[in-house]
Amino acid sequence: MLAAKAGDAEAFGALYDRYVDLVYRYVYFRVGAHALAEDLTSETFLRALRRMPDFTWQGKDFGAWLVTIARNLVADHFKSGRYRLEVSTAEVFDTILDEADTPENAVLSAMTNRDVLKAVRGLNPEQQECVVLRFVHGLSLAETALIMGKNTGAIKALQFRAVKALGRLLPADPR
Repeated sequence: MLAAKAGDAEAFGALYDRYVDLVYRYVYFRVGAHALAEDLTSETFLRALRRMPDFTWQGKDFGAWLVTIARNLVADHFKSGRYRLEVSTAEVFDTILDEADTPENAVLSAMTNRDVLKAVRGLNPEQQECVVLRFVHGLSLAETALIMGKNTGAIKALQFRAVKALGRLLPADPR
């Protein structure tokens, strides 16, 4: 971290390798388009690189700082009128089939994923973000609180309400 802050390109490259998947998954889930997620992930790391000299280590996870940058980029994207004019041809559900998977299992899995994604998108934006950070990215309560600008108690309550709402939104038997 300190080497990257001092301008060491290899050190920043190591940080990129460590956190690129986390940032991409966060952005992709929010925007639902592969190409746009790649663009916003790239912009996240570009902004982080530009701001590295000003970054102050406060004992918090570097990944949380990156996700905060990504969160702001996603918000800016949706605030701009441009996204309403875009027509995405990217597949929302990229399914990777294992050799052991049968076509029937692949269809059932895709249907289940579609139902869960639809249910999560039915939550309010704060609940969506909480669920994604906690369950998709596996962040701790403290990390989620840091990214969302809330205390851990508020995140616990938000997560509880989100899970209850998901229970109501998901079909009784997804298969």
